[in-house]
Amino acid sequence: MEFTKEYTVEKSGFSLHMIQTEKYKTNTIVWKMKAPLKQETATLRALLPYVMQSSTKKYPTTGALRSYLDELYGASFYTDLGKKGEEHIITFTLEIANENYLQDKTPLLKKAVEFFNEVLLHPNMTDRAFDKKTVEKEKRGLKQRIQSVFDDKMRYANVRLIEEMCKGEPYEIQPTGELNKVDDITGEALYEYYQKAFNEDKMDLYVIGDIDINEVENLFSTLIFKERSNIQNLIEVKKDVREIKEVKEHQDLNQGKLNIGCRTNIVYGESDYFALQMFNGIFGGFPHSKLFINVREKESLAYYAASRIESYKGLLMIMSGIENQNYDKAVSIIKEQLDLMKQGQITEQELNQTKAVIQNQFLETIDSARGLIEVLYNNVVGSTNISPEEWIEQTKAVTKEEIIKVAQKVQMDTIYFLTGLEGDQ
Repeated sequence: MEFTKEYTVEKSGFSLHMIQTEKYKTNTIVWKMKAPLKQETATLRALLPYVMQSSTKKYPTTGALRSYLDELYGASFYTDLGKKGEEHIITFTLEIANENYLQDKTPLLKKAVEFFNEVLLHPNMTDRAFDKKTVEKEKRGLKQRIQSVFDDKMRYANVRLIEEMCKGEPYEIQPTGELNKVDDITGEALYEYYQKAFNEDKMDLYVIGDIDINEVENLFSTLIFKERSNIQNLIEVKKDVREIKEVKEHQDLNQGKLNIGCRTNIVYGESDYFALQMFNGIFGGFPHSKLFINVREKESLAYYAASRIESYKGLLMIMSGIENQNYDKAVSIIKEQLDLMKQGQITEQELNQTKAVIQNQFLETIDSARGLIEVLYNNVVGSTNISPEEWIEQTKAVTKEEIIKVAQKVQMDTIYFLTGLEGDQ
């Protein structure tokens, strides 16, 4: 069964990925820019896409830009920022109606390409500086996004765990940048970084919908960037843990956040990656997992207990919300569940149930255009070429022995506990 056929063409300075499907009544165009996470550029990079999506030379205000999108049958355009391993990724997404399904034959795909051209190549700038009002407005927005992490204690605990576990590694850097660096950014500095990014980033463009491959390729011939060599960012993922680090932080809160980071030493594209996915599913990834059942249900120690893997950095994150006085017991039971996985205490039911849930979750992801693009983009980040069909087959083929082998590679690295102010328990 073939879900997709991806056509990839190398254009001037970027890779064009096209997926033809009659599944959707819209066309989705996604532009992705990838560069190594760096302390000195993270805040500039976090601000850049929001300034670019706010206005352009042709549409000098946010109102003008949004009005034009409304004219295109209510097309939606937005940006996103994140990290995959130690890569800092900017995403621009445009979803637009497919003219094949409209009575009015407005050339919407052509207009969408022209709009992308405008956003990427003609920003709202004068004298080598981005528009000052736009920059100041988006700086306020960026500050709010950075501050919101501190206000959401679940997210904050995860950020703090990563900072403690990955000290000195690029992965500790937040994709939203640093609050104390936002005010210093000028329109000139941001425009200088814009030029650097579009000259050096690895850039990929995805177009998915009921499209004509040749037409799309021709339309995007007007998008021209400087050619670049595809240098892969080398990420250090193999790390042996000598001793478990324990960090406690006190704040005024009722429910403690216990977050534990482990090194898996396995990344996307490696032969045992699918066994790692299965390990995570049985250990803490789903409501039938060992963490959920034993820490939350049986012992009633946690309001939530789960785990997830970071596919490009070789990490496993365990998250739980507990009463402050239950710290020692919760840590003990979590360690016990990890030991049981290493010993091979995995039932046939856990194995089959996890395979079914992972497959359903994956099929649900690739059922949407954006989800399918994210799955395909994993190959760019991981320098691999795994199709959705292979993904499902490889997962189905994982054996209990392979999961045990993976479990034995997992090493607990850092225990971080965000607790109340009443002192250590």
